[in-house]
Amino acid sequence: MVNKLLKFITCGSVDDGKSTLIGHMLYDAKLIFADQEKALILDSKVGSRGGEIDYSLLLDGLIAEREQGITIDVAYRYFTTEKRSFIVADTPGHEQYTRNMAVGASFADLAVILVDASKGIRIQTKRHAGICSLMGIRYFVFAINKMDIVNYELDIFKKIEKELSALADELKLENVKIIPVSATAGDNVNKKSDNMSWYDGEALLPYLEDVDVTDIDTKEGFVMPIQRVCRPDSGYRGFQGQIESGEISVGDRVSILPGGEEAIVSSIYVMDEDKKTAYEGEPVSIALDRETDVSRGCVLVKGTMPEVSRLFRAILLWMDDEPLIQGKSYIAMIGTKEIPATVQQIKYRIDVNSGEHLSATMLEKNELAECEISLSEKIVLDAFANHRALGELILIDRVTNMTSACGTILHSMRRSENLTWQSTDITRQIRAGQMNQTPYTLWFTGLSGSGKSTLANAVEKALHMEGRHTMLLDGDNIRMGLNNNLGFEEADRIENIRRIAEVSKLMNDAGLIVLTSFISPFAKDRQRARQIIGEDSFIEIYVSTPIDECEKRDVKGLYKKAREGDIPNFTGVSSPYEEPENPDIIIDTANLSVDESVSIILDQLKRLLLN
Repeated sequence: MVNKLLKFITCGSVDDGKSTLIGHMLYDAKLIFADQEKALILDSKVGSRGGEIDYSLLLDGLIAEREQGITIDVAYRYFTTEKRSFIVADTPGHEQYTRNMAVGASFADLAVILVDASKGIRIQTKRHAGICSLMGIRYFVFAINKMDIVNYELDIFKKIEKELSALADELKLENVKIIPVSATAGDNVNKKSDNMSWYDGEALLPYLEDVDVTDIDTKEGFVMPIQRVCRPDSGYRGFQGQIESGEISVGDRVSILPGGEEAIVSSIYVMDEDKKTAYEGEPVSIALDRETDVSRGCVLVKGTMPEVSRLFRAILLWMDDEPLIQGKSYIAMIGTKEIPATVQQIKYRIDVNSGEHLSATMLEKNELAECEISLSEKIVLDAFANHRALGELILIDRVTNMTSACGTILHSMRRSENLTWQSTDITRQIRAGQMNQTPYTLWFTGLSGSGKSTLANAVEKALHMEGRHTMLLDGDNIRMGLNNNLGFEEADRIENIRRIAEVSKLMNDAGLIVLTSFISPFAKDRQRARQIIGEDSFIEIYVSTPIDECEKRDVKGLYKKAREGDIPNFTGVSSPYEEPENPDIIIDTANLSVDESVSIILDQLKRLLLN
C-alpha cells in the first residue's frame, strides 16, 4: 500500500470540468461535512445547472468564480481516504491565468489534465502539459471528460487517446495514464462505470490512491542550500536550511559551494532536537568543526558536485504583462540565492500548438522559450534533471518586484567556466590616486534637444580647467563607432545603454571621470547602468527641459520628421521617456543659461562627493 502524501494538480482548457471532477470526487467519497453538503445543494439551486448539484462549487471559492462559472485563483484542498492523503490544486484554464496554473504545478508530483471529449485537445491542453513537465512533474493522468455528452463512444475515446499518446511523445512525458470519465455523472471518477464496459483500467480515485511517485526522485548525494546562518551566541554557528536530497550524519565531510572548502559535521539539530542523522525534507541546523565563510545562497554537498557557473541555458515561461526583450536585467532566485541576472539571448520560442522552435527576440505573456541567462557572479546551480532545488528559477522584475518568469535550468555554459576576472597589480585606487581625483560617471539623461550634450561638454571643460582627467561619451559619437551595429528598437536601446555602462566602468577603473550624454529613456536601463558602474560611482543628472522647448531647438529637424512618421520609435513622440524618480541632480535648461547650469552642477557635485 502506498501511504505517501500525493500532491497533484488539475488543469486543462477552459470549461473542461476540472473543479467539477474534484468536487464530485469529494462528494461521492463522502469527504465533505454535512453543512457543506447542505450549502452545496442550496447554492446549486441558483447556479448554472438548473437546480442539479454543481460539484464545482466545492472548489470555486471566489464570488467572481461562482458568478462566471470559472476558476480564477488556485484552489487547494486537503483530503484523506482510507488508503492515502492528498493535496489537490485546482487551477484555472483561461490563458490569462496561466501564471496561476504554473504556481499550482510547482508543488505537485502528478498532474491530472482534463480533455473535453466533445472538443478534443486544445492549445491550453498542450500548454498546460508542457508547463507541468517544465515544473518537474513526471506523472500524468489525462482524464477524457464529458464522455456522457458523446454517448460514451469508444471511437471518440480511441481517437483522443491516439492524439494524447502523440502529444506525450512530443513533450517526452513519462508515466502517462489515460482515463475516460464524466465529472458530472461520476463515471470512472471514484468507481468503474457500467456505461464504459469497454474500458478495462482503473477509475481515477483508485488510481491516485495506488500510484507510486517515489521513483521520480533521481537526485544524487546530499544537497542543502543554506537559507540562514544562526549564531545565538559566540559558541555556536549553525547553517540552517532544508535537506533537498540525501542524508547527513555527524562526522560526515561536506563541501561548501561555491568556494569548495571542506569541513566535518560536528552537530545536527532537526527543529530543537539533537540528532545523529538527518534526512531529505527535514529542516536542519548543521554546525561544522571549523570556521568557514558561509552565507545564505551557499550550498552544503556530499557525494555529488553541482555546477558553479554564471552562465546557463534555461526553459522559461514568461508570465509578465510586459514582454521579455533580450538584454533586460532581472533578479534571479535559484535555490536560496538572489542575484542580478540578464537574459542575454532568446535562442528560440516554442510554439505550444505544434512544438516547433521559432526564431524570436522577445517573448509575450504565456510564451515558452529557451534562453541564455547570465548572472552577475558565479553561483551554485545544476540542471533541473539532476537537482530540482538547484535547477528551478524565477525571474523578478527589479522595479515592480513582480515575478516575471519561472523556468528550469537545462545546463550551464562551458564558456563561462573558462572566464575568470583577472586582478591587476595597478588597481583603480592607485590610478585614481596618481590622478589625484575620485573617478565617477556623470550620467546625463533627458529628451533630444534638452541640452545634454552641450551641458556635458561645458562641465567637462570646467573639470578640465580644475586639472581633472575626464572622458566624454556622447550618444551620436558612440552610435557612429562602438554601437554602429545597433538600431533604435527597444532591444537595441537596451544593449546600447549596457555597452556604455560597461565602457564607463572600465574608464572609471582607469581613474577617469566619465561624462555620458544619452537619452536613455527607460528607468530599468538607467538602473541597470547604475548597478554596472556602481552605486557610489554613478551620478544621474536629469536635464528636465520640457518637450515644447526641445522642439523649438530642433536644429536637426528630428521632431518634425518624427511627427510626420518618418522616424519611428522617436523618444517623446512615438516612444516613451520615463522620467527619473530620484535623480541626483535636476537641471532645466529652459530657465537657466549654460554657465548657470554648469555652476549648479559643480556645486551639487561637491555636495554629493563630500557626503
